[in-house]
Amino acid sequence: MTAIMWIHIAGGLTALVAGTAAVAARKGGALHAQAGTWFAGSMLVLGVTASILGPLKTPPDSPLGGILVCYFVVTSWLAARRRDGTTGVFEILACIFVLGAAAATAWAGIAGTATTPAGVGPIFIFAAVCLIAGLLDLKAILAKKLTASQRISRHLWRMCVAFFIATGSFFLGQQDVLPRAVQGSPILFVLAFAPFAVMAFWLARVRFSKAIGNLKLRARPGARAPAPVPIAKEA
Repeated sequence: MTAIMWIHIAGGLTALVAGTAAVAARKGGALHAQAGTWFAGSMLVLGVTASILGPLKTPPDSPLGGILVCYFVVTSWLAARRRDGTTGVFEILACIFVLGAAAATAWAGIAGTATTPAGVGPIFIFAAVCLIAGLLDLKAILAKKLTASQRISRHLWRMCVAFFIATGSFFLGQQDVLPRAVQGSPILFVLAFAPFAVMAFWLARVRFSKAIGNLKLRARPGARAPAPVPIAKEA
């Protein structure tokens, strides 16, 4: 168990470094792709080891949290890899799983079998996030093919949620290992919730970049749509 704990810590620290590099790098570039791959791999290590260590704690934790980390990372990674925007059997299985996780988490909060140092509020928030993820999975499955902006948005928000799990777990959940001078400092909350600010910025950019481009085109003097390409007649 000590070995698994050290692997868990190494995975978490690697995820923090790689996630920061992926956020800072130019999107679509080689550094972004490499950092993103390292981040995804380290988050999978973090999730798997967390699901093993959780039930061994006193009192024990559910392994569901670690499994959900893997869910967000893998679905985000596949959205980035499938450039054609298609969905398949994996998305169907992922949808069933995360909707079941949302129901189980909400029931645990209602029954009082799960809680956090901040009360049951975070339990219901996490259940709501799982429900939203499941409904968006269902939407993608029914659509069968995502547009480029939908695919990028799917990749962005899921990876940022996974990144928040890493930053929140470290800056808020492990304050006892940080210097006493910064324990309880507001800067830790800023660092923990920074992935959501990054997510909001890039989702807005993806959502409105095309609209802004169209406005600029219409505002340009003499701008007009390109002429249709003529179709040659058969001989």
